[in-house]
Amino acid sequence: MKAILALEDGKVFEGESFGATGEAAGEVVFNTGMSGYQEVLTDPSYSGQMVAMTYPLIGNYGVNREDVESDRVQVEAFIVKEVCRHPSNHRSTGSLDAYLAENNVMGVEGIDTRALTRHIRLAGAMKGVLSTEDPDRESLVRKAGDFPGLVGRDLVKGVTCQEAYTWAENGDGFRVVVIDCGVKFNILRILERKGCSVRVVPASTPAEAILGMEPDGVFLSNGPGDPAGVPYVYGTVRELAGKLPVFGICLGQQMLGLAMGGRTYKLKFGHRGANHPVKNVATGRIEITTQNHGFCVDMDSLPADELEVTHINLNDNTCEGLSHREYPLFSVQYHPEAGPGPHDSEYLFDRFIEQMKK
Repeated sequence: MKAILALEDGKVFEGESFGATGEAAGEVVFNTGMSGYQEVLTDPSYSGQMVAMTYPLIGNYGVNREDVESDRVQVEAFIVKEVCRHPSNHRSTGSLDAYLAENNVMGVEGIDTRALTRHIRLAGAMKGVLSTEDPDRESLVRKAGDFPGLVGRDLVKGVTCQEAYTWAENGDGFRVVVIDCGVKFNILRILERKGCSVRVVPASTPAEAILGMEPDGVFLSNGPGDPAGVPYVYGTVRELAGKLPVFGICLGQQMLGLAMGGRTYKLKFGHRGANHPVKNVATGRIEITTQNHGFCVDMDSLPADELEVTHINLNDNTCEGLSHREYPLFSVQYHPEAGPGPHDSEYLFDRFIEQMKK
């Protein structure tokens, strides 16, 4: 069945649908990873977005029950050059096509993803509509323009847990409370593997309630959308600062920056992929990182007497890490838990544990 992808600026692409049929809207972005598509699909940070994969053949190793980062597919739609309908892998339990259909998420193949990626790089990430129902290009372009976008919206409320739950119990381990803004399962898996007891709480949980749980540390999770749209989270972070160790990843870094008086801004087309070089300012070491974000902390807005920049993106010199000069509070913009991606940065979890020891 024919599917049409229309962007808000009038650019239109045609392809063939797979997965579910219907109509979907979202911000169109691209991911440069060569594998890990199931982790991408289930990453809550992609809520509100339609993801195009730059690698041309997607789905060749199928899907399975282990490589998920949440309890459902989170993307609004999935865009590929060619989908493999007959996967081959000993871990595979089904095809990507069937997986998207089961989760009622649209996919489209046959689109020139190189042209789409180049367009987004030049024009910036933009709103789009994917449809198998409406053949009118002008109508679809209008619908894309009517999509509210991500700026200023609270997308966290759609992905956070509704009630607190225990991920792992470890009687001798440190007690970590995870503020769930759309946490990836691999973050929780690593904290568990490091010997922590992990309690996950909704993003709206106030600081008083978190402190009442008597944790040894607090983790600020990744999540979707505009950090400025979730003031209740960075307000909580502001109250927790200095009272116990805090570690933030991705949206968690943006929450930390806003809590300390900084500002955030929207990147032109964001960072999404498993191959982004980041420099550790203190050691000079270059880490190859997994990334997924469309917003960033403005380094010039940060109080230099309180926060220092610890990591820099070598592609565009944006802020990739922060640390408080006095409190046990630090963050990174990228994903040290991988899932998918390289494991260069897992040492950051050990740093968090060392801070809890102190």
